[in-house]
Amino acid sequence: MARAKKEYDSEGVKLTMRTGDYLADMGGQLALGIMGNLVGQMTYFYTDKVGMAVGSVGVVMAISKILDAFTDVIFGNIVDHSRGGNKKYFRWMIMLAVPAAAIVAMMFMVPKNTADIVKVAYALITNILLSAVIYTMIATPFSAIMVVRTRSNSERASMGVFRAAGAYGAGMVIAIATIPVTNMLGGTQDAWIKYGVVLGLVVLLLFLICWANGHNAPFTREEENESSAAIQQEEEPVPFGPAMGMLFGNKYWVIVLLFNLITAVTNAVAASSGTYYCKWIFGNDNLVAMIGAVGLIATLVGFVLSKPIIAKLGVTRTVSFGCLGAALMAGIRCFAPANFYLYVGTSLVGSFVQIPLMCLYGVLTAMAVDYNEWKYDKKLVAMSGGAIGFGNKVGSGIGSLVLSAFLAIGAYDATLAVASPSMRMSIYGFSNYLPLVINLVMFFVFRGFDLEQKLPQLRAEVAARRAGKQAE
Repeated sequence: MARAKKEYDSEGVKLTMRTGDYLADMGGQLALGIMGNLVGQMTYFYTDKVGMAVGSVGVVMAISKILDAFTDVIFGNIVDHSRGGNKKYFRWMIMLAVPAAAIVAMMFMVPKNTADIVKVAYALITNILLSAVIYTMIATPFSAIMVVRTRSNSERASMGVFRAAGAYGAGMVIAIATIPVTNMLGGTQDAWIKYGVVLGLVVLLLFLICWANGHNAPFTREEENESSAAIQQEEEPVPFGPAMGMLFGNKYWVIVLLFNLITAVTNAVAASSGTYYCKWIFGNDNLVAMIGAVGLIATLVGFVLSKPIIAKLGVTRTVSFGCLGAALMAGIRCFAPANFYLYVGTSLVGSFVQIPLMCLYGVLTAMAVDYNEWKYDKKLVAMSGGAIGFGNKVGSGIGSLVLSAFLAIGAYDATLAVASPSMRMSIYGFSNYLPLVINLVMFFVFRGFDLEQKLPQLRAEVAARRAGKQAE
């Protein structure tokens, strides 16, 4: 006899998600992940395929990311002030699906045989359009969906696992496919343009599927006894200034902000470090694909075990497990940086220990939003996610500058046949020493996040407060 589907989680919260909802939601994150990880490949493309100077590339990436960060906060406030109930969070995805596909292909269409200033201007404009405009206007409301779609921490954790799978899957696709596919197509800029067109079409299809599912999906009813009118009631918008004051008054939101910022620095560097490492340390950039393919094993195991690990350790200890594990692997790699097998092994284990952590980004933001509701009687859903995105984007900009700084200090020269000693040391620096330090910093930053045990009681107080208002 088939087992009946559970209606409530272990905390008594109504369950609303179906398997198809998780898969479609993951598709939206996969599309966003392709766009985001593509930016990580642009430093290598600009320096080694277009011939732009390292310093110019660093400035372009930093400016675009800093502008991107401010648009996250501004657009989060716009979404919070917009009408349309829960459906408003999907409205932007359908409007921008085609522009998203177009800008992905345009990223590689840097004008040939033109002055350096023209190339720099084109790179800056396309990066701003992709990250600061189109990506932000889709990702900001999309990040809020985890909060409004369900109030169950169990379902949020499951959404986090699926979204992490989409984000990580996008990273793996870009890491595994980019170099060998473009090399197979000739290794020229034209080859990268063809690759970009295909990725753009994939992004378009995934956004359309995600929107079609989410547009008609049932959203959570926060309490069984709430009236239909109460469920549909819009939260009264808070002006930008007071809203930012509330967020910075929420220490848990600040911790998540710092956590995202620091993580983004590492991710921005890691997005390109593997390609540089394989090309200059191991002598073959096609090894990126092989290492990525082997890494799928650790990835699959990590996602299979993420839910049990999170259930066993809880949110806080899972984060500590990921940070300390990644720091340990980077530290081991420092002792024999040119050993290929050690590099692959530590990379696999490092990826595995951080996958459960990746599944919690949305959960942590949702917990901070719940604390907003308890402390201020305001959720600030989209602005919370948008301002967290601010830290993410600033971190990405800083990461791009850090990567460019390491390369510049190491006197990087893409025309050399063999890496100079200074180039090798710079690559070791941003690939091994930097992750060691940053993961230790993240571990200590997160020590102040003690919301996990408090949340059930806070939710009960919010429910009692709401019930008292309805009785008046």
